[in-house]
Amino acid sequence: MGNFSAQLPQITVAVPSFNQGSFLDTALESIFSQNVPVEVFVLDGGSQDCSLDVIRKWEQQLAWWRSEPDNGQAAAVNEGIRRGTAPYVCWLNSDDLFLPGGLSTLLKCITLSEKQAAVYGKVWNITEDGRRKKPYRTVAFSVRHLANRCFISQPATLIRRDAWEAVGGLDETLTMAFDYDLWWKLYKSFGPLTYVDDFIAANRRHDATKTTRKRKEHYLEAMQIVRKYYGRVPLKWIVSWPVRVNGWQVLQWLKDRMTGTKNTRG
Repeated sequence: MGNFSAQLPQITVAVPSFNQGSFLDTALESIFSQNVPVEVFVLDGGSQDCSLDVIRKWEQQLAWWRSEPDNGQAAAVNEGIRRGTAPYVCWLNSDDLFLPGGLSTLLKCITLSEKQAAVYGKVWNITEDGRRKKPYRTVAFSVRHLANRCFISQPATLIRRDAWEAVGGLDETLTMAFDYDLWWKLYKSFGPLTYVDDFIAANRRHDATKTTRKRKEHYLEAMQIVRKYYGRVPLKWIVSWPVRVNGWQVLQWLKDRMTGTKNTRG
């Protein structure tokens, strides 16, 4: 990693976190090992695990951090971005990570034209212990595809600060699909987002994630967003509801039987 301490930051990175100390160190290491000058803001919601120890380990390299109860993930991300000054912005959830050179790849692409409000690349889905599972299904931008599903994986995105500010950042009234809402706002204001055919980041899948624990809420919120920006909810959302929302329960049942784990709830 080069020494960028004397250079003006090119990218503001907000890192929202709450009781994710077991992953936070890996996330921060992946940011500071990027070969671009960054300013990093950690927004911790008052964690009671080892998060503070991890934050203090990286304190000298952080632009700023805090650990106190807040108004949720979207508000935390907005706060981090607002505190920064770099011309490009992104956020990395504390259980995700950047792949080597990922931010540099996005930065090179977005600086090619001032017309590009945001760029996005490919992402690996990884297990809780960091093993690669399969790529997230990312495709080149089309509004029809965006209406059918969120094909943009948040950890692999980079946004112009002026575009972020123009659309108001994340909608803090949303609790699950605020990233999906942001892609729609950027598209509506600036046109299609630019696809980069390279792997940029890794998205960690584990039982504690909101998308795992609150599938129904996530799905309903996403459908409301589609209706808001697209005018209707495509049939695919309705047809796939049983699998997307309830399918995980079947998979968990099979997993429990295969591992001998018993469900003691209820």
